[in-house]
Amino acid sequence: MSQAFHTSIEGGIAEVVINKPPVNALDSSEWFALASRIDALGRDPEVRVIVIRAEGRGFCAGVDIKELDAHPDRIVAVNAGNYATFKAVHRNPVPVIVAVHGFVLGGGIGITGAADIVVAADCATFALPEVDRGAMGGGAHLQRLFPVQKVRYLFFTGEKIGAREAERYGFIERIVPKAELREAALDIARRIAAKSPAMIRIAKEALNGIEDGNLEDKYRWEQGFTLQAYTSPDSAETRRAFVEKREATF
Repeated sequence: MSQAFHTSIEGGIAEVVINKPPVNALDSSEWFALASRIDALGRDPEVRVIVIRAEGRGFCAGVDIKELDAHPDRIVAVNAGNYATFKAVHRNPVPVIVAVHGFVLGGGIGITGAADIVVAADCATFALPEVDRGAMGGGAHLQRLFPVQKVRYLFFTGEKIGAREAERYGFIERIVPKAELREAALDIARRIAAKSPAMIRIAKEALNGIEDGNLEDKYRWEQGFTLQAYTSPDSAETRRAFVEKREATF
């Protein structure tokens, strides 16, 4: 199992805890491992609901930019790992609750946007700085959290939005102090785990089927533009500037 996360199962509730200091940014192999584990939990008859949370300064900073700076050819693997992880959450046979704190960036937005229920610490901030990283993707998942114009504002500017401001858009079920985040997520998970597992699995499939459009198809469309972006010298400059901790120049 990847050391970037660990899992446990108790009382029908599976916990997936991301823990890769300093910022929970996962490399290509770790994204694949995470997707595989989430998929496996959904197939486990003992699992009735999944909670995804994280340790450290923030929930997830997305992909490992340093890996891509050193190995630009791995963008295809990173794209595939992200796609697999977000699909594993969204299409999981059981409900997935995401409990976020601190920064929720890039792939962190993908996981959150793919989830069924979102619980946030009052310190949580949401952002999709893909333009500043020379990439694309994540807009489809951000659009499950915010309305169209807000998505475009956040995508074009790369600015972050705090949990309290984000609450007015309706996607956050609860906002709690960070120390209470895990228990808030588990409280909801216990309510779901107490239901008929057969009925909950049927409900999850039914609800996915009535969504407007196919989330995975939308995200795959975006990923084609990530590959296009990577052919631009500006894309390489954004990654190099990030690694060197300086402002990019265009």
